[in-house]
Amino acid sequence: MSASGYVQHYSAKVSDIYFIRPIKMFKSRFKFAQTKVAVGALLLLSCLPFAATAASLEAQLSQYAATAKAANPGFAGFSAARGEALHTRNFASGKPDTPACTSCHGKDPRSAGQTLTGKRIEAVALSVSPSRYADPAKVEKWFKRNCNEVIGRECTAQEKGDWLTFVGSR
Repeated sequence: MSASGYVQHYSAKVSDIYFIRPIKMFKSRFKFAQTKVAVGALLLLSCLPFAATAASLEAQLSQYAATAKAANPGFAGFSAARGEALHTRNFASGKPDTPACTSCHGKDPRSAGQTLTGKRIEAVALSVSPSRYADPAKVEKWFKRNCNEVIGRECTAQEKGDWLTFVGSR
């Protein structure tokens, strides 16, 4: 056996045993660790919109509560039952095409709705659309538009708070 053959044979063993296999094992373990980290990060990121929305929704509710308390010193808090009644009630003072919130949003807030023109409306329930109430300016914009169309006037702070409590509970 020649010295070069021995070295080749020995170097092949060294590269197979001591270098290639551990590197392959390290790579597979590293990929597994990367996968665990990626899955954990995705889970964490998927919870952030809900947490941020819950915080902003609570801030909006506390602002509506202060306004409702100023308008009515006997204000005792918001009610999901009153919010559901507001959601399902038919009003005669708004537009005839939209006598109730359910005209477009449907009776179940967890289901998607549809405008009169056929455009899909995202579900209003917080559990289904957690980012829907993240922007207070958008919430106010839609309250102003929808309350005027359905009720024929702007909603009071108590009505807004009751309705948000209702959809937040679903």
